[in-house]
Amino acid sequence: MTADATFAARILEWFDKHGRKDLPWQKNKSRYSVWISEIMLQQTQVKTVIPYYSRFMSKFPNVISLAEAEQDEVLHLWTGLGYYARARNLHKAAKRVKSDFDGVFPNTFDDVLSLPGIGRSTAAAILSLADNQPYVIMDGNVKRVLSRFYAIEGWPGKPNIEKQLWNIAEDVKPLTRFDDYTQAMMDMGATLCTRSRPKCEQCPVSQHCIASLNGLQAEYPHKKPKKTLPEKCTSMIVLFHAGSVYLEKRESVGIWGGLFGFPETKKDELQLSLNQIGASPKSIEPLQSFRHTFSHFHLDITPLLIHLDQLPNTLAEEGRNKKTMWYSLQSPSKVGLAAPTLKIIEQIKAHL
Repeated sequence: MTADATFAARILEWFDKHGRKDLPWQKNKSRYSVWISEIMLQQTQVKTVIPYYSRFMSKFPNVISLAEAEQDEVLHLWTGLGYYARARNLHKAAKRVKSDFDGVFPNTFDDVLSLPGIGRSTAAAILSLADNQPYVIMDGNVKRVLSRFYAIEGWPGKPNIEKQLWNIAEDVKPLTRFDDYTQAMMDMGATLCTRSRPKCEQCPVSQHCIASLNGLQAEYPHKKPKKTLPEKCTSMIVLFHAGSVYLEKRESVGIWGGLFGFPETKKDELQLSLNQIGASPKSIEPLQSFRHTFSHFHLDITPLLIHLDQLPNTLAEEGRNKKTMWYSLQSPSKVGLAAPTLKIIEQIKAHL
């Protein structure tokens, strides 16, 4: 038999002995639970996801409970995971399932793919893992395994290279046990065929892996072409009064969409911003500046702690259209906060 013909069989044999079978989302599997885990696992490690998944499923055990939740509740439980568009799309998709599919998570590929935030690989993962349907996935782990095994030239993020990998994945998939095979391929990339120091001596397919046979594991998959990220800067206005800080809810799209955060200003426009707010500071002191990096730029943040003796009328009207709030440092509200907002709050607690 050829290497291609034995690939899936060897992967499944290894999975039976060494694969992960006790992750929280592998127990009482459903399309809903697999969906939640797959969205959380995008660009996030398993050990980070596990506590978030457990809290999320405890609060929203089914798609109806998620659909009927307030977005602030969803974002609050997502706080710290990052890539918040995932949470917003999760909420939108749950509403779609309730309205368009009578509250039952769909079981056909096209219907699953039609939901917000779900692409080809995620749809395939949901249906293969939950229903044993014959679909293959193409996450980072699978790309790495196949790129090394076949020594695929080029960065896997390029459309033509990704298409090549999809074709290979379809060619080598098994005829049965699609659920186990999907999990096995993810486990292979996560535990054996890792980015650095792959455990080739334990790999069930290393004897046919071109990269391993030639000692070129570090060369595959090819890295994304380096691009210098632009740098931006902002100052965040941290209004402090009576043990609470003033937060504003950002628009639902864009960076930190739907999350509560501090008002921003340019360094030389602080006084203008304070005048617009109507705030008369008792004192202004800068906190520790820090850098927050997004996928497409660096943001240098300078928090400005501003003590207020009394509240201006404009700020006393807390909760206008649920878009502003005074956030108590001792009894925090359950709303979504971006990582920099949390970092600044921790700075304040340490500073006071």
